[in-house]
Amino acid sequence: MFDKFSLPDVAAVSRRTVFSALGVGLLGLVVCVVLGAALVGVGACIGIGLGISNFRLIQKSVAKVGRRADPNHRRPLALNTVGRLAVISAVVLGLLFLSFDLGAGVLGGLAVFQALLLVNVLRSMLAMGAGGPDGGASIIDVDPLEADEPDGAAGPVPSAQDTVEVPDDRRGR
Repeated sequence: MFDKFSLPDVAAVSRRTVFSALGVGLLGLVVCVVLGAALVGVGACIGIGLGISNFRLIQKSVAKVGRRADPNHRRPLALNTVGRLAVISAVVLGLLFLSFDLGAGVLGGLAVFQALLLVNVLRSMLAMGAGGPDGGASIIDVDPLEADEPDGAAGPVPSAQDTVEVPDDRRGR
């Protein structure tokens, strides 16, 4: 499914996620200040900032590794990921020991950013499943190599040109 995810889709998901995270962070800070938990609100903003920074570093790392001639892309990506997660974990643990409210806010901010990222990726993928940006009908291409029936099974084997129209009620709308 991710093979249909194009570069403009990634840019749109990134933009929507960052702007929505900034809005949610600002709203969360205001709500926390009004409720008397300013440190939690500040921590949430720090967590969202860490989430945005991590997301940007992931994008840069993937682009850098993708330009390499070396066919082994897993190792550098894994090392970068472990390094980023170690730094984020150290910051969160340090803030938890410094002030529980601040650390809990950072954890909440990181969780909110990841949830927003997931929602925006899901939104783009559902839009692609609904026929892409133009909103056309959802069509599932049937690949004969991935047919569920074993060779020699009774019934016709669908060809690559066969398509199935998915009714609106099965699309989750």
